[in-house]
Amino acid sequence: MKNILKLLILILWLPLCGQSSSVGNDTNRESNFKLRHISTDIFEVIYSEKYEQPTWLRYKVQCPLGNASRRGLDFYQVDSVRTSDNYDYSGNVWDKGHLAPASAFNCDRETLKKTFTYLNCVLQHEGLNRGPWKELERFEVGLSKIYDEVFVEIKVCFEGELIIVPGGATVPSGFIRTIKFDNKEIKYYFPNIDVSGKDWGLFRITNEQELTLNKHNTDK
Repeated sequence: MKNILKLLILILWLPLCGQSSSVGNDTNRESNFKLRHISTDIFEVIYSEKYEQPTWLRYKVQCPLGNASRRGLDFYQVDSVRTSDNYDYSGNVWDKGHLAPASAFNCDRETLKKTFTYLNCVLQHEGLNRGPWKELERFEVGLSKIYDEVFVEIKVCFEGELIIVPGGATVPSGFIRTIKFDNKEIKYYFPNIDVSGKDWGLFRITNEQELTLNKHNTDK
């Protein structure tokens, strides 16, 4: 049953957040690398070895009152999966963006370190990662101080003419972030551009707007 559920997740997700023709035309690259579904004890992720980026990730905020230090921690690779690496993020505007944020898992040093895998890392514009994205992560942690369960799901979009950095990883075009708590659900769409100084509330979308985004991406 669990394997069937995982397969359904993959099938339902694949049409969303369409793929660029510039990358899709590289048939060798597409056939040689896999779409991997991986569950860890802090998040669940679908990872594209083709893009060397996660394409979907889900987690529950675990440590709203944690205060473990991230000093000295950096991202590490997983031997069994072809991921991005430090070279992909060097000398450009793309941050090593957490999908499952360190602030949601800073219960202790060991748990915090688990967020620093490249399975959980995206090429994210520094103006987004250090701006509205970071502020929304703080909002999620704040919610979890009030509500027992706060779940977050992130779809990573690849559409239009995509950028491939010299290291070989593909830059996402945007992110759909869904927060679930207290039988409520709120969604946000962030383009992967410089949005520094913008309020994260401006990026909120409705279910209908998400369907429009998904249809637009699928039609590409």
